[in-house]
Amino acid sequence: MSIRNFTPRRNSRRRISPFQNFLLIAVLTVAIGLQVSYPLLEGEALRLVTISTVYWGAGAMLLHALFAYRAKFAVRFFLITFFYALVIEQIGVRTGWPFGSYEYSGSLGYQIFGVPLVVPFAWMMMAHPIFLAARRVAPHWVFLVGGYGLMAWDLFLDPQMVSAGRWTFEITGRTVPFQPEIPLSNAFGWLLAGMGLMALLNFYLPKERRSLGTSRAVPEFFLFWSWLGGIIANLFFFDRPGVALLAGFALGVVVIWYALSVKLGRND
Repeated sequence: MSIRNFTPRRNSRRRISPFQNFLLIAVLTVAIGLQVSYPLLEGEALRLVTISTVYWGAGAMLLHALFAYRAKFAVRFFLITFFYALVIEQIGVRTGWPFGSYEYSGSLGYQIFGVPLVVPFAWMMMAHPIFLAARRVAPHWVFLVGGYGLMAWDLFLDPQMVSAGRWTFEITGRTVPFQPEIPLSNAFGWLLAGMGLMALLNFYLPKERRSLGTSRAVPEFFLFWSWLGGIIANLFFFDRPGVALLAGFALGVVVIWYALSVKLGRND
């Protein structure tokens, strides 16, 4: 019998390195800083901040996926979300299904057959934290909770972007409460499209659980900020208390459910 010394591997799979954690927080800070500046800007500066916010936010979420869940998870997440969003948006602008009839302006930069390149990255920006939250609170119903979460987030997004002229809807029927510029079909479309994306992500992304340490704060904080920031912006800057009430309640269901799960549930 022999006694062997055991030396733990560096950069243990249950933690991320201090540099990775610093980089995550730095990129997220830039994204949130850009969002904070949004209500204070106008014209070309506002347009550039709108685009930059999405890329920095998506960058933070992709870095988290890479550092916390490794390359296989991150690459699959990127490819599935990018191409799924692009295909759904291509169908949407051409057929009016499933969101309703809408059209993008040219203000969001380079377009791929009528869909701005930045749009799939907006999907990535919110799909990652909502997907992680859905996997935790409802592991057998990820597609439903995740799809609902994306729909709830869009209740903040669409009125803000339509008001800024980034895209427009053709209104032919009932509209979302407190949002006369958004057809009700858009909310149902997001629920349906979101469930499809979450089902694909849950099927193809590794389900291995691990303690992420402080890294978990990045998607958690971004999800919380998207909720709280949307409420504050609509109450105090956009003068749309109805949007703050509706979207705040809808997304708050996921945010509070997740917060309670972290506070009272297992620590994984």
